[in-house]
Amino acid sequence: MPVPRKFDRRPPDRDQTRINDRIRVPEVRLIGDDGTQIGIVKTAEALAYAQDRDLDLVEVAPEARPPVCRVLDYSKYKYEQAQKQKAARRHQQQITIREIKFRPKIAQNDYDTKKGHVSRFLKHKDKVKITIMFRGREVTHPERGTALLDRLAGELSEIAVVEQSPVQDGRNMTMLLAPSKAVLAGEKDKAADGKQEKPADGRHPKEEAAQPAANGERPAPNGEQPAPNGEQPATNGEQPAPNAEQPAPNAEQPAPNAEQPAPNAEQPEPLEAGR
Repeated sequence: MPVPRKFDRRPPDRDQTRINDRIRVPEVRLIGDDGTQIGIVKTAEALAYAQDRDLDLVEVAPEARPPVCRVLDYSKYKYEQAQKQKAARRHQQQITIREIKFRPKIAQNDYDTKKGHVSRFLKHKDKVKITIMFRGREVTHPERGTALLDRLAGELSEIAVVEQSPVQDGRNMTMLLAPSKAVLAGEKDKAADGKQEKPADGRHPKEEAAQPAANGERPAPNGEQPAPNGEQPATNGEQPAPNAEQPAPNAEQPAPNAEQPAPNAEQPEPLEAGR
């Protein structure tokens, strides 16, 4: 069963601008539809002047004495005002303030983790409020908190600027960091995307890799077929023939008969059987 919506007892927002018969003052300062100053006239005369031109009498400056009224098309005027407000909101940059809390005796791993959070917030164009919390007797050593904040600001100097210097308020010490001009201009975002610079010849590296040169500067994809113009040697030409590199075994190794003397020359002759 759906939950019934709560009844809103607030009155609807109504336009507080007084036009035509809602103008109750006896006289007004009238401005014509073309912007000319007509002067101070009776309210009835100003209303008749607007009705003769099928326009509305609109009170544009109720604080003035007498109030200033202008003759114009009120529907068109409201539409133009709404468009101007919409354009102004589109160009507004909303900045969020984040907060990160540190301790004077923070460990190195915790410091690196929180430093990464601060860096991420700054790259998202948010301001970061750094708070050092002192407990017990730690408040008697504010120089530790100041040194920690100065260290953090120095390590993040490329993407952050110190908008508010360290200030101690009771047991807390705060510092406000804002994104640097480089981050606001988007240069850091482009660098993070891995943008590559073009070489001197004006061609992008990806384009150069996608279009291989036709004159044989880049080798064939499979590396087996030689280039058409003959700049790259054929596969068979790169590896010399085994017979050309390795000499014949008979040429390097001497014949066994040449190295070893004949067995008859070394061993004495056997005795004759008759002796």
